Amino acid sequence: MTPLILAATLLAAVFLLVLPRKYAAVPILLITFLTPFGQQILIGGAHFYVIRIIVIVGICRLSLTKLSSHRALFIGGFSGIDRAFYLCAFAEGAAFILRERASAAVVYQVGLWLNTFGLYFIFRCLIQNREDVYRLIKTFAFVVAVLGVCMSYEYLTRVNVFSYLAGHTIVPWVRDGRVRAQGPFAVSITAGAFGATLLPLFFVLWRTAKARLWASVGFAGASVVAVTSMASTPITGYLAGILALCLWPIRRKMRSVRWAIAFAILGLALVMKAPVWFVITRINIAGGNAYDRATLIDQTVRHFWEWWLVGTNNNANWGFFTWDGCNQFVAEGLAGGGGALVFFVMILCQSFDAIGRCRKRAKRRREEWFFWGLGAALFSHLVIFLGVDYFDQMQLLWFIFLAMLSVATLSPGLVPKRVLERSDDRLIAKGLGARRPVLASKPSGCLGLEAGMRGLNLRNRT
Repeated sequence: MTPLILAATLLAAVFLLVLPRKYAAVPILLITFLTPFGQQILIGGAHFYVIRIIVIVGICRLSLTKLSSHRALFIGGFSGIDRAFYLCAFAEGAAFILRERASAAVVYQVGLWLNTFGLYFIFRCLIQNREDVYRLIKTFAFVVAVLGVCMSYEYLTRVNVFSYLAGHTIVPWVRDGRVRAQGPFAVSITAGAFGATLLPLFFVLWRTAKARLWASVGFAGASVVAVTSMASTPITGYLAGILALCLWPIRRKMRSVRWAIAFAILGLALVMKAPVWFVITRINIAGGNAYDRATLIDQTVRHFWEWWLVGTNNNANWGFFTWDGCNQFVAEGLAGGGGALVFFVMILCQSFDAIGRCRKRAKRRREEWFFWGLGAALFSHLVIFLGVDYFDQMQLLWFIFLAMLSVATLSPGLVPKRVLERSDDRLIAKGLGARRPVLASKPSGCLGLEAGMRGLNLRNRT
């Protein structure tokens, strides 16, 4: 770790300890996504990466908060997303330990669990209301704006400015004469995926938070980051997010859309000579082809009995380019076996289901747009999963996004105080009494307001 990165990490750790809860996530995002991938300190054989140091400090802060207060750290309790996430991470780690059967594997996996469980837990506790979600998205807007400027310079000059922070030269990839900018990320694909999957969140900021300046900055930065990566996968995810947002007029007919997609895939499977997953080889936006990705899926299916129990390390011997697990579903199966893959699919199912239920129960269009934008971002991730597996800072973004989804679809605390006050004023004006609605600890509605109003009406009737 360079002295500059070490100083920035220590400064971020101090801010994480002293800032109020609502601002504590800001230094985490800045130090995580604006420092080069792989920066670490080696102490006694243990690798302390930047994010690992921040996670340890964050856990210390939350522990002190818990000791000094009797309030629950998890707003709304555990959700289905929380359970699926923790089960997936545990299953993957346990499979790795069982497969390797070495003490070094245990040490290595404990470090990975610290990153995974710790970061998710921290953000699950720090995000407690709608303003926290908006503040998080605004911080991401600042981050992608910085990345957009730096990656534009890298694309035009072939000079990665993050080389000066890393202490070594980061040489960008060049394909077909075009620079594939990567910024602080490990590769250009994950860098582009970072911008692509954030785009729908900035639309949420524009449509529901009335923060159009921040949203505009985010739009511009995310677009530049996705395009300058010059990779088909993130650009496809970028377009998928826009497509999902454009499906708003038929939001109440999504069941028909899903069935149409299922029948389309079935039809392709019947008419194609090759397996249906080879259809992705037809996608070519920024050069290259997806034949290696289709081959990876094909060989993973053919070698199912080699990895279904605890995963495998032998996929490099399966055929052309199969050493690169450039598919998130395949990567989950190879790393953690069938159990990890099932739990990963459960994360997606629980997330889409929770977003859909909350969107249907929303009483105002602005609330509907909020959940629709989250669903569009999740769909963008889903599309990108077909072309890359998350492993650098992009993996951390996925954890943070899931924590945001969990709180947004579960917690009654997501109702801003001013919304409750306005609702209370309307009730008083109608002569329904001056007492405020009492929110249930686990309301059936996603916004909490519906349950409270229902309880108030019952009290007045009696």
